[in-house]
Amino acid sequence: MQEVKMKERFDYAKAVEELEAIAAKVEDPQTGIDDIDRYIKRSEELVTACREYLRGARAKLDEMEN
Repeated sequence: MQEVKMKERFDYAKAVEELEAIAAKVEDPQTGIDDIDRYIKRSEELVTACREYLRGARAKLDEMEN
């Protein structure tokens, strides 16, 4: 799995796509516990990055409104 690098341009849509793929893998009964742990950690990274991205977008919109 790739790490989210904030120096590169963040792609929100790709992050959401990866989160959806992770959810499907975690729900699969064939997925092992060790893999689930790794997927959960990755999903936490992605969720954090998405939140930061959305907060930044909100801040830009607020600036534009003022």
